[in-house]
Amino acid sequence: MTNTASTSKLKYLQPEILSALDNMELRARLVVEGFIAGMHRSPYHGFSAEFAEHRQYMPGDEIRHIDWKVYAKTGRYYVKQFEEETNLKAYILLDSSASMNFKSKGAVSKFEYASYFVSALAFMLMKQRDAVGLLTFDETIRQYLPPRSTKSCLFEIWRQLERAVPSKKTHIAGTLHEMAERIKRRGLIILISDLLDNPAEIMSGLKHFRHRNHEVLVFQTLDPYEISFNFSRAAIFEDMETGEKIAAQPWHIRQNYQQRMADFVHNYKTACRENGIDYMLMDTSHSLENALFEFLVKRKRIGG
Repeated sequence: MTNTASTSKLKYLQPEILSALDNMELRARLVVEGFIAGMHRSPYHGFSAEFAEHRQYMPGDEIRHIDWKVYAKTGRYYVKQFEEETNLKAYILLDSSASMNFKSKGAVSKFEYASYFVSALAFMLMKQRDAVGLLTFDETIRQYLPPRSTKSCLFEIWRQLERAVPSKKTHIAGTLHEMAERIKRRGLIILISDLLDNPAEIMSGLKHFRHRNHEVLVFQTLDPYEISFNFSRAAIFEDMETGEKIAAQPWHIRQNYQQRMADFVHNYKTACRENGIDYMLMDTSHSLENALFEFLVKRKRIGG
């Protein structure tokens, strides 16, 4: 692969480029291709070989399954994975409440960004021979596709993402507790949400999963203007879920807002760390690369 070709693929990690594409399958494939191209150009190149169709050699694996070509390139032992291997069950919980519809000028909405991420994430999980499922929720669970490791399941996830329209209010904790009771076998729980709800209740739901020995990964998805409050004109701000309105001059409250938002994010990050939960903030103006790499590091750490 030439540097020019790699650079061309990297553009598909940008949300504004993805928004112009036709369907979720195409977005997913191009995002993953761009991500792999980026890994080939980075110090993390070893991940790309392992991700694509291999896993690291483990004691007890048959030596005849070692891929010696990969060893020659990386100096590490990998064994080829096979279709029947299913390493874990991953449950993607996607917030589809009305607040996820927010977008600032020139950006994609939080839900669009999250859906692009989920589409690529599901594709990557399938490539790892993992079973993946998707749940969308607002006040209650809206759609639930149980984890499967089949191509038909992947296509159905893409279809659900294309059809989903954010609406209604948020009640994140209720969904977390319900699913923690329903999921019996240990798995990987991936929550993607703006987390604009009661933090103590959300953490209670996340800890419920940890109590049941699940691995948990949280991606808090925010618009850059929600982080910076960099609005330049006086305006009326409306809560997208309750309809409540307030008039404000942004420059008068910006500093206080930024401090409160920084505390809001920091408290989630700290609470997650204290409870063995992986946390990452996703800014919708940024490339998807860092979030995908964060997932891959987590997936490698829990084995498979």
